[in-house]
Amino acid sequence: MHAHFERTGPLTEIASYPSWAQDMVAECEGAKQSVVTHDLWPIMREAKLNHGATRHFMVGIWPVIERFPGYMAMSLLKTRFGRSEGDNMARRWLVRNIRVEQNHAEYWLNWAEGANIPREEVLHGAAPAGTDALANWCEEISKNGSLAASVAATNYAVEGATGEWSQLLYDSLAYRESFPQEVRVGSLRWLQLHAAYDDTHPWEALEIVCTLLGKSPAPHDVAHITECVKRSYICMRLLADRCVEARHEPLVVSEAAA
Repeated sequence: MHAHFERTGPLTEIASYPSWAQDMVAECEGAKQSVVTHDLWPIMREAKLNHGATRHFMVGIWPVIERFPGYMAMSLLKTRFGRSEGDNMARRWLVRNIRVEQNHAEYWLNWAEGANIPREEVLHGAAPAGTDALANWCEEISKNGSLAASVAATNYAVEGATGEWSQLLYDSLAYRESFPQEVRVGSLRWLQLHAAYDDTHPWEALEIVCTLLGKSPAPHDVAHITECVKRSYICMRLLADRCVEARHEPLVVSEAAA
C-alpha cells in the first residue's frame, strides 16, 4: 500500500506535494520551458504571424481543442466511486470540468475567424503535416493509460503549459489590437479564459495525481508519470515548431475553404 497523501499546504505551492512529485516537476521543467519560451509566442505577441502559419496554429491545435472533453471523459470512465479518495476526487473534478469545457470549441472557432481563418477551414480542412502528434498522444494516453497518467499528461501538463502561453498572448496589447474592435472580445474569449482559470486547474490535476499515487509510489510508477508529462510538453513544442516553420512555406488552401 502506498502511504496516503492529503495536501495540507497551499494548492499552488510545490512544497505542498510529496517529494516524488516535486522531483517530477523539476525533471520536466526543461521540457515545459521549451513550450512556454518558444519562439512562436513573441512572434504572435507582436502580431507578426503570417496567414499560413496562423492556419497551422488554428487548424493544427483544433483536434486537441475539440477532443479535450473526450479525453477527460475517458479518464472519468477509469474512476470507481468509493475505491479510493483519489478516485472520488478525480470523479468530482472531471464531472465538473467537462462541463466547463463544453463551450471552448466554439470559442476556438471564434478566435480562428477573428484571425481570418474560416471556421469551415478549421472544421474540415486538412491538418498541417506534423501537427498531429499532440492530439494522437492525448488520445492514446487518455484511452489506454492509467487514471493518474491520463490526468497528468492532459490536465496537468497540457493545460498547465497552455495557461502560461495563453497569458503571454493575452497580455500583449499589440496582439489584442490586431483584432477588429467589433469582434475583439468574442474572438479572444478562449484566450482570456485560459489565461485566467488555468492558473489553478493544473495544480488541482497535480493534487489528484498525488492523491491517486500517494506519498511513496513505486519508482517505476513515478518514472512513467514523468515520461508522460514530458511527452505532452514535447508534442506541444513540436506543434509550435511547425507553426514557426510554416512562415516560410507557400500557403496551401484546402478545398474546405475554397
